[in-house]
Amino acid sequence: QVQLQEAGPGLVKPSQTPARICTVFGGSVTTNNYHWGRIRQPPGKRMEWMGGIRYDGNTYYSPSLKGRTTILRDTSKNTLYLQMNSLKPEDTAIYYCNGPRAGNGQNYWGQGTQVTVSS
Repeated sequence: QVQLQEAGPGLVKPSQTPARICTVFGGSVTTNNYHWGRIRQPPGKRMEWMGGIRYDGNTYYSPSLKGRTTILRDTSKNTLYLQMNSLKPEDTAIYYCNGPRAGNGQNYWGQGTQVTVSS
């Protein structure tokens, strides 16, 4: 089955834009109809869907984050990347990746990584 391993720095300054990494094991990011999502949960708030990337590389984003969020992939490494600009303290959250939901298919979650935005 699919396993997702997430990585990235836990403490980030507003001037930095480090990528958050999601490596996929047990499946290919390019398999037909697969969708890979990025979700976060700020402290004391509910899960917030950020966006996703399809098997063909097409991306889609939450309207509230569309202008400063980028989802990328490296098919040779079977890895997904999340990049955010203009970080603020309110971007502090646990960040997750999930997939490969295809229609009503199975969906798996990474372990999540804590991100604290502070100067």
